[in-house]
Amino acid sequence: MKKIIYILIGALSLTACSDLDLNPNDRPSSGTFWQTPQDFDLALTASYGSLQRSGYSTALPCWDNLTDNAYGQHAEGQYGMTTNMVQGTIDATSTGFVYNTYLEALAGVARVNIFLNKLKEFTGFDENTKKRYEAEGRMIRAFYYSFLYRGYGEVPIVSEPLTLETQYQAKKPADDVYQFMMGDIDFAIANLSDITYKEAKGKWTKNAAKAYKARMILYTAYNDAGQMIQAKMNEAKTLLSEIAGYSLANDFRDNFNDPAQETSPEIMMSVKFLAPNASSSADMWYADWLVVSPLINLIEEFEMLDGSPGLAVPKKGTSKFTVNSEIFTNASSANRDSRLAKTVFIDKYVINGVEYTPGNARPTGVGLSKFLSHNQIAPFGYSTLSQQDWVIMRYADVLLMLAEVENELNGPTALVYTSVDAVRKRAGMPKLSQNLSKEAMRQKIRHERRVELAFEGEHYFDLKRWKTAKTVLNAVQDAPIVYKFEDKHYLWPLPQSEIDKNQGILTQNPNYK
Repeated sequence: MKKIIYILIGALSLTACSDLDLNPNDRPSSGTFWQTPQDFDLALTASYGSLQRSGYSTALPCWDNLTDNAYGQHAEGQYGMTTNMVQGTIDATSTGFVYNTYLEALAGVARVNIFLNKLKEFTGFDENTKKRYEAEGRMIRAFYYSFLYRGYGEVPIVSEPLTLETQYQAKKPADDVYQFMMGDIDFAIANLSDITYKEAKGKWTKNAAKAYKARMILYTAYNDAGQMIQAKMNEAKTLLSEIAGYSLANDFRDNFNDPAQETSPEIMMSVKFLAPNASSSADMWYADWLVVSPLINLIEEFEMLDGSPGLAVPKKGTSKFTVNSEIFTNASSANRDSRLAKTVFIDKYVINGVEYTPGNARPTGVGLSKFLSHNQIAPFGYSTLSQQDWVIMRYADVLLMLAEVENELNGPTALVYTSVDAVRKRAGMPKLSQNLSKEAMRQKIRHERRVELAFEGEHYFDLKRWKTAKTVLNAVQDAPIVYKFEDKHYLWPLPQSEIDKNQGILTQNPNYK
């Protein structure tokens, strides 16, 4: 059973003195809060609750609209947030991801900084408890900075609550941002509880922090030519090899559907939801509105059961973007990688044996089923209350990262085969062929990441870190629009609105002036 306590605590980024002390009686205030351990429990819970911002939870699938995995039919500022962006129209006035990621991340950082600042002054915890609370707060802050770093590179480093005197912050070099983020993660690893996620009940743990650190190391582990950096690979391998206490869930789907998530041995960290007070509209977004429309080339990436290429032939007499539902149905039943039918639906989605047709247009004839609840009542509308948790890290990713670093360092050793084959076995897929070359194994691992982790928010960052984004995205032929990715798109512009209000202290990223 999920249990989450929610409280609204003002995440003010500015604090100022006043001769007038206004402490409302109907809600916590800075004058009466921060007095007991329970206050800090509630404040930390509120910091975790801030992760429910859609870009870091329920909108994670929309990041794949920036890739060859999917098309988002909604423009920036609307749900999928990518139509203009994926066509290469990215500038300082862009809305959607370019605007939201920056503002929402720094808002989350501001909330955590208030918590950490008050924690330093509090004497009601023993030293170990105080360090654990600090570790959780700093890990949440590092999570937000991981998006700022990967999105913009150079951003302000904000480690304290801002005041009227310090509210305007200059951006720092990307290397400094990376080191700041990693410093927070290292403190978290040293001081978080060494328990499993099931025991931690939705909080960051030592192993989850190690896995997330490895993810961030791997983001920097390839040079501009896409060649691996050995020291980075060794650093990531050490971390990944230390992770224990997790295993793959018997059913791939258990990681994404409430209530099976609560007992999954695979989830290492997720953003928690609980209806009605902490619910989302995820089922309406993906089942009815088709905020994400998977592309044919992704469907073909899912192999037949014997390991041969998949099928997704376009319908006769329609555009080349629409999947042939009859061929898909035949190919995706007993003869196809089982993850396909658990990731997408064609034409209609099924809940409790009843078929429903999406209310929005179906640009590719395909929808996203991976995260849909099986206990929601359709048709979906604005009152939809979804409470599935949104996975940030799971053990399958650890296995695939471990396979990647080992292959880059030593070629396709037994460790590589064991790690990849474990993920494939769960899906009912055959073991990889023996005697693969390092290059061939690299492609197998990247294939496996694409199908296993589809729509979990990592494929866009995988393409960027491998330095394949330009080649892959400009080759997309099965979307209703033309994709365009330029070298400058590896980093985004800072929102112009933020530059305007910072009185010349905050400057724009290169290539967007």
